[in-house]
Amino acid sequence: MSYYLTADGGTESLRARIYDQRGECLGSQAIPYDTHFAPGRAEQNPADWWANFVAASRGAIAAASIDPAGIEAIAYATTSCTVVALDENGEALRPALLWMDVRAHAEAAAVLATGDPALALNGNGQGPVSAEWMIPKALWLKRNKPEIFARAHRICEYQDYLTYKLTGDWAASLDNAGLRWHYRSRDGGWALGLLEKLGLEDLEAKWPPRVVAPGTVIGTLTAAAAETLGLRRSVKVVQGGADALIGMIGLGVHKPGQLAMITGSSHLQFGVTTAPLSAPGVWGAYADIVYPDRWIVEGGQTSTGSIINWLSRLTGGPLDFPTLTADASALEPGCEGLIVQDHFQGNRTPHTDPLSRGAIVGLTLAHGPHHIFRAIMEGIGFGTRAILDAFDKAGYVGKEMTVGGGAAASELWLQIHADTSGLPVRVPKSPDAPSTGSAVLAGVGAGHFASIDDGIAAMVRPGHTIDPIPANVARYEEIYPRYQALYPALKEILA
Repeated sequence: MSYYLTADGGTESLRARIYDQRGECLGSQAIPYDTHFAPGRAEQNPADWWANFVAASRGAIAAASIDPAGIEAIAYATTSCTVVALDENGEALRPALLWMDVRAHAEAAAVLATGDPALALNGNGQGPVSAEWMIPKALWLKRNKPEIFARAHRICEYQDYLTYKLTGDWAASLDNAGLRWHYRSRDGGWALGLLEKLGLEDLEAKWPPRVVAPGTVIGTLTAAAAETLGLRRSVKVVQGGADALIGMIGLGVHKPGQLAMITGSSHLQFGVTTAPLSAPGVWGAYADIVYPDRWIVEGGQTSTGSIINWLSRLTGGPLDFPTLTADASALEPGCEGLIVQDHFQGNRTPHTDPLSRGAIVGLTLAHGPHHIFRAIMEGIGFGTRAILDAFDKAGYVGKEMTVGGGAAASELWLQIHADTSGLPVRVPKSPDAPSTGSAVLAGVGAGHFASIDDGIAAMVRPGHTIDPIPANVARYEEIYPRYQALYPALKEILA
């Protein structure tokens, strides 16, 4: 039996897992790292990523009780748009700008103002351009940290940093580059015209020189990496990508008309098409970034699980989740008048407004923590509904959602998503979608599957389905317009 080592480098922690060729997780370990927050800003120390990768990998191997010599390939998924400036030795010159860092909103506006053809992927060229993305963040570095920008040998992502530490090679993922760097696999590659208009011509030389598709072998372990991990040098390192996109693979969402929702600190919604699609409020469609000859349409919420974490910090946590969930489940939809706007770190879609903020509206002295707890989930559910509405208007109509990540562990949250969207919610046997997807890619890279689709058929197993409750669907249909009214009303107040 051959085994695969995977890693999911998320917002809060890095989790390593060991999988066999059937898709069974044999052992895992997660190790948290710190994030430093300021309004609109979020930073991490890249050295923590590597230290956690090593420690978690060794812990997962021990938990799996396998001979490390049986590990044939490594693949990993990480947060996307987590941008880092590195020197010639791969050491960070400053803390990384985490994906949710939106300080580059002025730079995002400058990118959009160029009107460059590379922007046509989003909203037919009318936007959005998000402050989260690679080019706005790189432009922010050049404008505000010019000495760091000048010294940087590479400006790349979390994914690419791990690749260098493992292989000594610089290679960007087609998944990240096509998704967030305006790279076009079918139309000229890098957006050099866009860089020129922004005075960023020197950025191209700082990006990794290779762009590698998910499932492709990048190389094998360096002697130093092999010794540090306790593995053979011949272990193959296989390209992964953005955690949410690799999560699509782990959820088995690879056919047109399917919807994937990856949950965690944020929510991301994806669909698969066989032709390009672009419309206001929808990101993409992106060619070939996960599956050859298919396009991906995207929506996303910046703050979801992170709002629950905020509530825990606010109340001096940790939260008593069993009690809160039981009390919240007993409430009627609407939480006795509470509505939450889920824009605690701005809005990704359908508004793409990094300056929008969260709100809890309708509070009375009768409300308790369980009301707020459920209202947060309902607000996030309405945020997802707004994204699916934008998909519908663009012509992409999903009939069901397949969900993975943190929210998949909460039956209440899944039911709220089913009821606010009016769609059945499916959860595969393993909801750890980025890790399962990485295991599929490792199997492809190791040569055990001819395609990602074949890997999905062999390794992703169905689980259970949560159907909408008609009475709840009807009640949320009454409340949803009030949620929709919050954004324009609060935008006026916060302007």
